[in-house]
Amino acid sequence: MPINGLVPDFWKGGAVLTVEQLRRDVEGGRVDTVLLGVTDMQGRLQGKRLSARYFLEEVLSHAAEGCDYLLAVDVDMNTVDGYAMSSWERGYGDFVMKPDLSTLRPLPWHEGTVLLLADLVWEDGSDVVASPRQILRRQLARLAERGWTAYVGTELEFCVYQDSYEDAWRRSYRDLNPANLYNVDYSLLGTSRIEPLLRKIRLGMEGAGLYVESAKGECNLGQHEIAFRYTDALATCDNHVIYKTGAKEIAAQEGRSITFMAKPNQREGNSCHIHISLRGDDGAPVMAGDGPDGMSEVGRRFIAGQLAALRELTLMYAPNINSYKRYVPGSFAPTAVKWGVDNRTCSMRLVGHGPSLRVENRVPGGDVNPYLAVAAMIAAGLRGIDEELPLEDPLTGNAYTAGAETVPATMRDALALWETSRLAEDAFGKDVVEHYANYAKVELAAFDAAVTDWELYRGFERL
Repeated sequence: MPINGLVPDFWKGGAVLTVEQLRRDVEGGRVDTVLLGVTDMQGRLQGKRLSARYFLEEVLSHAAEGCDYLLAVDVDMNTVDGYAMSSWERGYGDFVMKPDLSTLRPLPWHEGTVLLLADLVWEDGSDVVASPRQILRRQLARLAERGWTAYVGTELEFCVYQDSYEDAWRRSYRDLNPANLYNVDYSLLGTSRIEPLLRKIRLGMEGAGLYVESAKGECNLGQHEIAFRYTDALATCDNHVIYKTGAKEIAAQEGRSITFMAKPNQREGNSCHIHISLRGDDGAPVMAGDGPDGMSEVGRRFIAGQLAALRELTLMYAPNINSYKRYVPGSFAPTAVKWGVDNRTCSMRLVGHGPSLRVENRVPGGDVNPYLAVAAMIAAGLRGIDEELPLEDPLTGNAYTAGAETVPATMRDALALWETSRLAEDAFGKDVVEHYANYAKVELAAFDAAVTDWELYRGFERL
């Protein structure tokens, strides 16, 4: 982070860089490194650190390459079987990392460094269909055919610990020291304890071109949230993964650690509420109208689609075994497949009025891959619109005790629904369905084979 946590002069304003500006910064010695990143299945940024000169002279016009195993490994980067696009039999070749120049931006927390994201294509120029960014692009194209644009905001919660990542690893993540020792939800006093770190993250993100709205405390020990202004869906997802990576990096520079995992302990989990609305080519809201609860007929069908498809698409909202441990009644993580007007006990919450009307999906946790989740919401909404699904009355009261159908309780349940989903295959294609089904099967097999602390504590002596 720059001295005193301030953004250097040439990075002020947070605007995305142009290639011409980058050339000037490289020639002036202010930038020497370009990060070229792609988002993998786990929602992580992977890629290369390039010399700025090499980027400008070679990669800018010819792209770069990366091993196709980046979309066919587990979280430990182990090669695993079952993927059609990448395997030992196929030789683990390269795909092309095609820079998206609209994402070029400075990274103030790394000296002399800029970053841009890439789309993944094969040598013949065809899309790598399992790439999360390409999956979302295809759903956005479906909206564009109707003259619609999706606007999205994601709200990521995280827990901060005073321990470094290395110390946390060595201690097997036990007995860590949370940044706050009590619930600091909305507490200005409690958040002031961690404000120096939160401020560095906020200023860093502003310098990287993100529009920061606010920061607030949350319920778990050391839990916080930094909110960013909504924008078009692809930019929001790009910003999401940049922020998530950057927040961890800034925390590490301060000797601390941050976790976004969905359920790091027995207290409240880390959520990632996703807000979405639609606008027409003229900028007018599509979901708002003069119908019940201020919605248009399109808006009602869009939400009906969310409810109808929620269970079969849950794997896109809850992509890890740990994800499902958030779904505890009375925890503000939803269990019921219901919608309500400003009702935080429901999976789908209608928020705002008129132009600000939007639906909030409360199912995803902090471990979500935003591209996959937003793509799923668009696919579900379009199904509701195309099939003219009726919207049930909003739930009033406590959805946890409503006796409603529930979110899948385990990853195994979600996998079974995903593999048999007509919507998933129609919207994403058979290759994508099989690819992410294999991802889930790999995780389940690894978990089933593991000997856990729970088993040792219960069985080492007493069984």
